[in-house]
Amino acid sequence: MNEGELFYGGEDNRPDVYGMRPGAEQGQAGKEVKARPQPVPGEVDTIGANELSFSAEEYLGRIASVRNRMVDQGLAALIVTDPANIYYLTGYNAWSFYTPQLLFVPSSGPMTLFMRDMDARGASHTSWLPPEDIVGYPERYVQRPHIHPFDWVAFALRQRWEVARASTSPVGVEMDSHFFSPRAFRALVNGVPEWRLVDSFELVNWIRAVKSPAEIELMRKAAKVTTAAMDAALGTIGVGVGQNEVAAAISEAQTRGGDGVWGDYPSIVPLMPTGESADTPHLSWTDRKFAADESVSIELAGVHRRYHVPLARTAVTGRPKQELVRLEGVVAEALSAVLDVAAPEVPTAELARTWNRVLALSGLEKPSRLGYSIGIGYPPDWGERTISIRTEDDQILEAGMTFHLIGGMWMNGYGIELSEPVLITDTGCEPFTNFPREIIRV
Repeated sequence: MNEGELFYGGEDNRPDVYGMRPGAEQGQAGKEVKARPQPVPGEVDTIGANELSFSAEEYLGRIASVRNRMVDQGLAALIVTDPANIYYLTGYNAWSFYTPQLLFVPSSGPMTLFMRDMDARGASHTSWLPPEDIVGYPERYVQRPHIHPFDWVAFALRQRWEVARASTSPVGVEMDSHFFSPRAFRALVNGVPEWRLVDSFELVNWIRAVKSPAEIELMRKAAKVTTAAMDAALGTIGVGVGQNEVAAAISEAQTRGGDGVWGDYPSIVPLMPTGESADTPHLSWTDRKFAADESVSIELAGVHRRYHVPLARTAVTGRPKQELVRLEGVVAEALSAVLDVAAPEVPTAELARTWNRVLALSGLEKPSRLGYSIGIGYPPDWGERTISIRTEDDQILEAGMTFHLIGGMWMNGYGIELSEPVLITDTGCEPFTNFPREIIRV
């Protein structure tokens, strides 16, 4: 029995999987791969190619930008393992990233997407790649102690004539990708000793930092889901209501969406630090019931076609403590000042300095960063891992950049979160949502 027949028994017409396996007749296949030009998105007859979220021109522009940056960094090829970057370049979208997968981007010609055999068909359903550039590795390589899927992938790359022509210069690897493990790296080092693997330093992520008009439109739609989810949270919180009930209302709204826009799954679950635990971020929920005059910081995201728009607000079941009211005014003032400053050609450090100045006038400081770049997200994070809003960051703002500005202050036994998801426009800064910058009484 051929490996994979448990899932695709009898489908011998799938050269994308079977024809590329080590041991198959690879010579002619390799020559054909080498000779083929870069495929054009939307020109193959697959479900994915016919249902793209972006135009062929946009995908080709993304690939060209990646290859231009590869030249700038002296790379012969790029190995992409971040599912957000794979989605950005190919449209592939499935919950398959818990097993090793990679997109091989050579300096020219077709890219190749390697993934688990049982997921290969899914790539034809969601990506624009032709079947011959979607290659599944055998099931027997999945979660084994002595072999790794990239052992197989390394040999498959060799058989596709990709190793030699990528040996002239270093090959970039996403060293900080959440789903690129030390074992994966070791498998590539051992499997392709000709290559000098180097850190690509979030090459694709940095290209993603400036959004196209089509991406911005998806984020505007995601913001409608964000609004529905926050409305659901605020409409459910109350004395005697369990945190899990609020989380359930948020999750339902995140899926149902709002204002005619459906919701995708978020990269991070709803976060709800409550009461004295609100002095720290990133806590989820239990069945604990809300008490009277208790605060809760709600952080969530609306998602549409993997584009995230996060938002945080603090609610109180009754009357807020006086120290919380004091924080409310300072944080709202500081956020407003930052939004007034944010515009193209402004350094991100200036946003952080503006924030710090307003806090300092009230004897306050926030050691953590003020915000970060957002866009496409897959678990476990919705941040792009590039630009941070802090005084040490020297990035210059550009129109089309999108950020989550977090006015979070975590004190001793209490805290507040007021955040704004924003777009840098041609003339300034535009919030994606329209919630009041204040503590919300429920």
